[in-house]
Amino acid sequence: MGEQNTWAAPTADGPIDAVVRVPGSKSITNRAFVLAALSSGDTLVRDPLDSRDARLMLSALGRLGADSETLPHGVRLRPLTRGDGDVTVALGNAGTVARFTPPLAALGARSVHFDGDPAIRRRPVGPLLRALGALGADIDDDGRGTVPFTVRGHGGLAGGDVDIDSSASSQFLSALLLSAPAFERGVTVRLRGRTPSEPHIAMTLDMLRRFGAAPERDGDRFHVPPATLSLAEYTVEPDLSSAAPFVVAPLLTGGTVRVEGWPTATTQPGDWLRSLVAELGGSAVLSGDGLTVTGTGSVTGATLDLHEVGELTPVVAALLCCADGPSEIRGVAHLRGHETDRLAALATELSALGGDVTETEDGLRIRPAPLHGGVFHTYDDHRLVMAGAVLALRVPGVTVENPATVGKTYPGFVPDWEGVLTAR
Repeated sequence: MGEQNTWAAPTADGPIDAVVRVPGSKSITNRAFVLAALSSGDTLVRDPLDSRDARLMLSALGRLGADSETLPHGVRLRPLTRGDGDVTVALGNAGTVARFTPPLAALGARSVHFDGDPAIRRRPVGPLLRALGALGADIDDDGRGTVPFTVRGHGGLAGGDVDIDSSASSQFLSALLLSAPAFERGVTVRLRGRTPSEPHIAMTLDMLRRFGAAPERDGDRFHVPPATLSLAEYTVEPDLSSAAPFVVAPLLTGGTVRVEGWPTATTQPGDWLRSLVAELGGSAVLSGDGLTVTGTGSVTGATLDLHEVGELTPVVAALLCCADGPSEIRGVAHLRGHETDRLAALATELSALGGDVTETEDGLRIRPAPLHGGVFHTYDDHRLVMAGAVLALRVPGVTVENPATVGKTYPGFVPDWEGVLTAR
């Protein structure tokens, strides 16, 4: 994409017939990097995502003392060292880096200053910092509960029992659980409030077990005892959330798209797309060749609770603007604290192109309306680039602002998307 600031997203002129393979899961990649850094020996993470967020995580871990080496088919990470001297960790706008690495800093023996892009300063992190403080971490955030902040490591973390409100992001809980095996007493976490994205919590627990930890769960209570982590190799699944635009494309255009490498069993929230396709009038068949999605070009309006799969909201909202009846997305109030206020951004941008999209207390209400071309602003949010691309399938003349921001999770999205539209 080079330095281009806008992208004339392509419109489908008929049914599509294409095969695509999406890159590795960001959520799995960055969890694997953290667990590898906490392990007792080297770990080869195979097929990880190579994107801005993943590179920021590797850079952060390197600053904290976990060196890495990029190999042809993966990244080899070495265990954390305690180190000395003050360091600064650059967060960019990566939520997983901002939430997953502060506990690691508390395990070391140096002062670590965390800062990043202006957008990351608006994203919530206070509940995590307060929980870490209750577990023995020395944190200075001037009482703001936001980036920037400093963690002063004293060579370890006591751990123990703690309550946390993870309603703004499941990453607060995952951050504590991922590092808990390295705490002196492990950790017992009691949740307060409704935590979004249950699949991401299941992902964290599953990966902890893969690396040798023994997490336990009883409702809203989680316990992770101290453990020595070790795993020689870990292979990252394709990112099913990044596959969302390709999965929904046949619903709008007719035809078929096959997403290669779709896992037969997974904790990724993107796997919900299979049931969405069926609910909206298409067909999704999972086989050894991947997930094959077939659509008719007609989309049924629907009321959808996306609380557990909130990251799919931008693509789904764009899709529902082209439905044959009214729709509503519920359960995603927490999206106001993501890369941007996603609900406000979607209501603004989709309405600017003719859509009838209004915010509700916890989502969006979408009614059928004539759509037209124009600039689709993306607010430095990778998922909004994908939403603009989906809308353009049916709406000629959509120009997507700053397509390069999709490099946060999928640097090759634009050429891959254009390839799908020209494959037939």
